[in-house]
Amino acid sequence: MAPMTTAGEEMYALVERLYPLCRSITGDGVRATLEIVGEYVPLQVHEVPTGTPVLDWTVPQEWNIRDAYIADSTGRRVVDFAESSLHVLGYSVPVSATMPLAELRGHLHTLPDHPSWVPYRTSYYQPEWGFCLAQETLDALPDGEYEVRIDSTLADGHLTYAEHVVPGQVADEVIVSCHVCHPSLANDNLAGIAVAVFLARALAERTPYYTYRFIFAPGTIGAITWLARNAERVERVRHGLVLACAGDPGRLTYKRSRRGDAEIDRVLRHVLAASERPHHIAEFTPYGYDERQYCSPGFDLGVGSLSRTPYAGYPEYHTSADNLDFVSPEAMADTLAVCHEAFAVLDRNRRYVNLSPYGEPQLGRRGLYDSLGGRSDAKEAQMAMLWVLSLSDGEHSLLDVAERSGLPFGAVAAAADALRGAELIKV
Repeated sequence: MAPMTTAGEEMYALVERLYPLCRSITGDGVRATLEIVGEYVPLQVHEVPTGTPVLDWTVPQEWNIRDAYIADSTGRRVVDFAESSLHVLGYSVPVSATMPLAELRGHLHTLPDHPSWVPYRTSYYQPEWGFCLAQETLDALPDGEYEVRIDSTLADGHLTYAEHVVPGQVADEVIVSCHVCHPSLANDNLAGIAVAVFLARALAERTPYYTYRFIFAPGTIGAITWLARNAERVERVRHGLVLACAGDPGRLTYKRSRRGDAEIDRVLRHVLAASERPHHIAEFTPYGYDERQYCSPGFDLGVGSLSRTPYAGYPEYHTSADNLDFVSPEAMADTLAVCHEAFAVLDRNRRYVNLSPYGEPQLGRRGLYDSLGGRSDAKEAQMAMLWVLSLSDGEHSLLDVAERSGLPFGAVAAAADALRGAELIKV
């Protein structure tokens, strides 16, 4: 596995490549994004036709855009899609017209509180057209006639999503999900895509216990489509994590699953506390990213969400200020490191049974004490063995042992490995 500093720089480079693309919930921007992601990890790409029923929803028409602008009477483009994909209301229907500024204003979106920023706005399920621009740009426009053009298509096509699978020792799955529908927003959610990609690459360097399934799909409708098409596979999902807003300078935030006490919830709480990183544990709410789809009561999967500053928790959210300067290699590397630490715990967390439960077994006779000689952590390792033996009753997991004893999970897991090798415990 590459050092985290190197991985951070490589993740940032991936965000840079993806940043200019115009993504939406369907269309060629999603395909172009997945094509680039596919250079890093092999993907199975799925195309789901318009009109396909998916749970209570229907796959919408596909949207693509080639050009869009507002031009003044001299032909100068005062708002230009070519400069930023944020300048067009997502899913805008085609328009070609000339109109006075007074009429045009009804189709313009700005942020008066941040006059130099361009907002991100969409109209996925309501036919509409519009432009997003800085308030200071709008304020500078004189009255007069303006040429308005949006060269887009909204027609039957497909919804596109992709999967990457890292095979494990068992068929039980951990899903890692991130959305690929936002245009030029670096933190939300290009940083999440980058962290997912490099997490997948690192997991592939070893054979994890669980099978890890990475889902790259448009938000809401993409996760709903995946769930609708994977009813049988859902039964194998044991844990899950949604990655979003993974590159900003804020502290880490973990949002619990709907269950609140799923194993992934306990693992992230333990890992973040043990790392002594600044962090926040948030309770589940049915609003946010795709954890709310995976956690919906019919599925009730143990899926939480990991981010830095959560959705809508920073002024730059859904604006042009969520740019390449807002994310950093260091922040993405830190998010990636937490994912590594959490999945290392998840992969090794088992319930064991003590095979010599009547009294304390003689560890010295089995060479277990001798193996600790000269180690600086000998006392910790010895206590870890005693705790594992004490709580290996088939009811307590290694995470239970770590939490109750106050010992590092790594020490507890190493003790379990040693005791299993001496045939004192079994799964």
